[in-house]
Amino acid sequence: MLNALLAAAIATAPPSVQASAQPLAEDASPAMFMVRDADTTVYIFGTFHALDGKSDWFRDRVKDAFEGSEELVLETVIPEGKPIAPRPGFRGPPLTVAPSASFLATTRMAISAGKAQGMQVGNGADNVLRHVAEAQGKPVEGLETLELQLNMFNRMPATKAAPVPKPGEPVEEQNQMQDLTKAMAAMQSAWKHGDQTVFVKMLNQLEKVSPDTYRVMFTERNARWADWIAGRMQTPGTVFVAVGAGHLAGKDSLLVRLAEHGITSSRLN
Repeated sequence: MLNALLAAAIATAPPSVQASAQPLAEDASPAMFMVRDADTTVYIFGTFHALDGKSDWFRDRVKDAFEGSEELVLETVIPEGKPIAPRPGFRGPPLTVAPSASFLATTRMAISAGKAQGMQVGNGADNVLRHVAEAQGKPVEGLETLELQLNMFNRMPATKAAPVPKPGEPVEEQNQMQDLTKAMAAMQSAWKHGDQTVFVKMLNQLEKVSPDTYRVMFTERNARWADWIAGRMQTPGTVFVAVGAGHLAGKDSLLVRLAEHGITSSRLN
């Protein structure tokens, strides 16, 4: 269950300042796709929300696609250094985040496991792309409002708490942390190589153990994002869309939802 909730846990990590530069030890080729018609091109790039900063992924086709785009679109745009407040006219539920205690515990453990691998949100692909876009004066938009994303976590179903270990029994949390650390390393490596199979397995596991979480976090969001892209295709221009790599994998992926709109995607990276 913990491995299956990994993507959700990373997604809840708070925004941070840009991480300090490190020597890049390897080239990486994360998955990137493209949809286009006569006058509109949308690049769809799969991100990883926390990285170790040791790979050079912002290069070649990814960089060319970004540089040639007129705007950057992320999952959501989180205010940096400002209190979170609803935008004027917001009529939704209060901006509170009250997911289950087990989900919060998973989030903290996933972040800790990532840090053990040297991974930081400041190095995450979303964060890097946003800072580059802002430095260039490129517009940055979100597929979701912050209010929608916060309320999505309010809807996260509760899971059963882990039993308290008896004297002499191994501590389950230690085992979970080890599993998470391995999973984080495997997922980051898969992302760097553009390997979608690891994310497909994670999604299948999540759907099996928590179909409601899978539906809320992936099925429903991918459908909404496909609707947005289909609508955007009616306006000429070039757009760079960056969403978590898990949203581009599996039977309910954003790419599958686009195909249901009659929009065919081609893989570039």
